[in-house]
Amino acid sequence: MPLDPRHLLGLKARAERAAWTERDAILYALALGFGRDPGRAGELPFVYEGGGLRVVPTFASALARSPFLKGCGWDESRLVPGGERLVLHRPLAPAGALLLDSEVESVEDRGREAGALVTVRTVARNAADQQPVFTVQRAIEARGDGGFGAGLGQSPAPHVLPARSPDLGCDLEIRPEQALLYRLGGDLNPLHADPAVARRAGLPGPVLHNLCTLGVACRGILETICEFDATLVTAIEARYTGGVYPGDHLRLELWQDANVVSFRALVPARGRVVLDHGRCLLAA
Repeated sequence: MPLDPRHLLGLKARAERAAWTERDAILYALALGFGRDPGRAGELPFVYEGGGLRVVPTFASALARSPFLKGCGWDESRLVPGGERLVLHRPLAPAGALLLDSEVESVEDRGREAGALVTVRTVARNAADQQPVFTVQRAIEARGDGGFGAGLGQSPAPHVLPARSPDLGCDLEIRPEQALLYRLGGDLNPLHADPAVARRAGLPGPVLHNLCTLGVACRGILETICEFDATLVTAIEARYTGGVYPGDHLRLELWQDANVVSFRALVPARGRVVLDHGRCLLAA
């Protein structure tokens, strides 16, 4: 049954609470691969609080979870993450509490076969002073719900990568247990853990969370360009274009133009781009 775009655009949630501790921030960093070489300069402060804990910028996206679209009318079994755009208004503290304001920003019909593209915007406010901490625009592909005609609102245009060859790059390992570790942060979908569930969904095995893939790319940027200074990252975005599986090796390709880092990630063994239209904005 097609979605009702007007109904969707009227859905919102206000002041949903989210809180985290240093332990949560450390667990998130470990799930991205920080700490595999604790003696390496720059890595330890993300997984050890002793000298002042650093927080991975994309941890903000992991905090921006809301159930307000539960039961909104779409086919939940055919939802696929489409992409993420995160803007940090201030660096994340090692621990804190937020108030989340979420709403549907746009609903785009891509046809009965391709489904609908729904963009959700979440603004996170500091619970203590009410000031904005970050904003997330999240694209969700509702593949079972297209064919309703013209949509409402306009989804953000993807970032265009430079035409030249990449300026920099790095290789990133996805360890066999990485999806199991990442799900302890709150996304307990069995698709990321249970081989039988993954096979029923048409996948060869449990797949890595898309937000984990984006976080791994952020780790690569922090390592390759930022010398592990997390406060330099003020925004990051990408489109999800393919699945990543535990045991994969990613190649992160980077283009740097002043404080704008464009990127994409691919799995060379499969010749598949899995993150595309990537853009990371660094503090000027």
